[in-house]
Amino acid sequence: MQSEALLFSILVGGIGLVLGVILMIIAGRLGISRAKSIAKNTIEESNIKADSIIRQATLDGKQQVYELKLQAEKEIKESKAALQVAENKLMRREDTLNLRDETLISKEKQIDEKNRQATNKLANLEKLEVELQTKIDKQIEVLEKVANMSAAEAKSELMDLVEKKSQKEIAVFLRDQEEEASAKAADKAKNIIAQAIQRYSQEEVLERTISVVALPSEDMKGRIIGREGRNIHAIEQLTGVDLIIDDTPDIITISCFDPIRREIARLSLETLMRDGRIQPGRIEEVVNKVTSEMEENIMKIGDEAVFKLGIGKIDREIIRLIGRLRFRYSYGQNVLQHSIEVATFAGIMAAELGLNQTLAKRAGLLHDIGKALDFEQEGTHIELGAKIAKKHKENPVVINAIESHHGEVPTIGIIPQLVIAADTLSAARPGARYESMEGYINRLEQLETIANSFEGVERTYAIQAGREIRVMILPDKVDDVGMIKIAHDIREKIENELTYPGQIKVTLIRETRVNEIAK
Repeated sequence: MQSEALLFSILVGGIGLVLGVILMIIAGRLGISRAKSIAKNTIEESNIKADSIIRQATLDGKQQVYELKLQAEKEIKESKAALQVAENKLMRREDTLNLRDETLISKEKQIDEKNRQATNKLANLEKLEVELQTKIDKQIEVLEKVANMSAAEAKSELMDLVEKKSQKEIAVFLRDQEEEASAKAADKAKNIIAQAIQRYSQEEVLERTISVVALPSEDMKGRIIGREGRNIHAIEQLTGVDLIIDDTPDIITISCFDPIRREIARLSLETLMRDGRIQPGRIEEVVNKVTSEMEENIMKIGDEAVFKLGIGKIDREIIRLIGRLRFRYSYGQNVLQHSIEVATFAGIMAAELGLNQTLAKRAGLLHDIGKALDFEQEGTHIELGAKIAKKHKENPVVINAIESHHGEVPTIGIIPQLVIAADTLSAARPGARYESMEGYINRLEQLETIANSFEGVERTYAIQAGREIRVMILPDKVDDVGMIKIAHDIREKIENELTYPGQIKVTLIRETRVNEIAK
C-alpha cells in the first residue's frame, strides 16, 4: 500500500510538473503575442507622428519660401526705384550741364566781343593821348612865353602848393580817422574792459618790500650782534644780506638786492628771536631749515597760481620761477599778484572776443617771468623771460607776448595786444604802484621838456601825477589842423624816450584873444 501511495504521489507530481511546463509555454506564447501587438501599435503611432512632422515641415518650408519670395520681390522693387531716382538725377544733371555749356559759350562770345571793343578803344586812346600831349606841349610853350617862367619852376611852385594842401588834408584825414575809430571802438573796448574788471572782483591789497624786523626789546640787538660780532657776521655770511643796526629803537634793517635772500634772513631772524638761542651753530641750523622751507614754499606758491588760473601743465622750473615772483616788487607792486591780474584780465577779454582763453591767461601769467631772474643775471626781464619761454618750448604766442608787452617787438595776433592792455590796466589802477619822489619829479620835468621842444608850443604843464600833459599852443604859429600833427609827434616822442607806468594823455590847447579899448 505504501508503495502504491508512493507511486501515486510520484505520478501526481509528474503530471503537475508537465502541466506547469505546458502552462509556462502557453503563457510565454501569450506574452510574445502581446509584445508583438504593443510593438505594432508603437510602430503605427511612430509612423503617424512622422507623417505629421513631415507635413508640418513641408508647410513651414513652403511658408519660408513664400516669405523669402516676398522679401526678394520687395528688394527688387526698392532697387528699381533707387535706380530710377538716380537715373532721374543724372538726367537733370545732364540737362544742367548742357545749359551751363550753352551759357559759357554765350559768355565767351560776349567776352570776345568786349575784348575786341576794348582793343579798339585802347587804340583810339593812344591816338588821342598823342594828340593831347602835342596840344599840352604847345600850351606849355605859350604859358612859358606869357608867364616868363620855365616848366620846372612852375612845377616846383605847384608842388609846394600841393604839399601845403596835402599836409592840411592829411591832418584832417588823421582827425577824421581817429574820430571814426574812436566812435567804433570806444564802446566795445569799454564794455570788454568793464566786464573784465567786474568779473575780477578780488580784494586788492598793496604790499611793500619788508626791509625791517621789529625787535621785542632793545636788549635783543646785543644778542643778535653777539660777542665780537660773531652772531651778526654768521647771519650775514649764511644769508648773503647786510644787517644795519643803528640808533633806531627796536628795529633792524635788512639790506639786500635779492628779495629771496632778504626774505630768508627775515624769517631766520624771527625764528631765532622766538627760540631765544642765538649762537653761530644755531644760526646755521635755522638758516638751512628756513632755506629748505623757502624752496618748498616757492613751489607751493607757483602751483597755487597755476591751479588758480587753470592754464594746464607747466614745466616745474617755470613754476619755481613763478613762485619766486611772490617776493619780487616793481614800483611797489607785487609782481606775482600783478601777473595773476594780467592773466585774469587777458583771459576775460579773450573770452569776450571768442579767442583762446587758456592761452591768453598763460601769456599774461608769464609776461613778466624774467623778473624772477633779472636781479641775478645779465639782461632785461624781457630778454630773460623770452629766453626762458623758448628754452621750455612755450607757445609762440606766449613768447611774442613776453617780447612785445613793452612795445620793443611788434605784436603777432590779438592775444599779445590783450596782454599789453591787461598789463596797463593792472599797473594803472589807483594805488597799484609808487615811485620815489626824485624819479617822479624827473619824469614830470622830462614830460614838459619833450613837449616844449616842438615849434609852436608856448608852455607845458604836467598834471594828474604825470598821467596827463597840457600843452599851450601859440595861435599865430599853429592852426587847429596843425595841432593834430603836433599831438601825434609829442605822443611818439614820449613813447620812444620815456619809461613810465600806465599811460599818459596829451592835450593841446589853442586860444586866440582879441582886445579892444573903447575911449
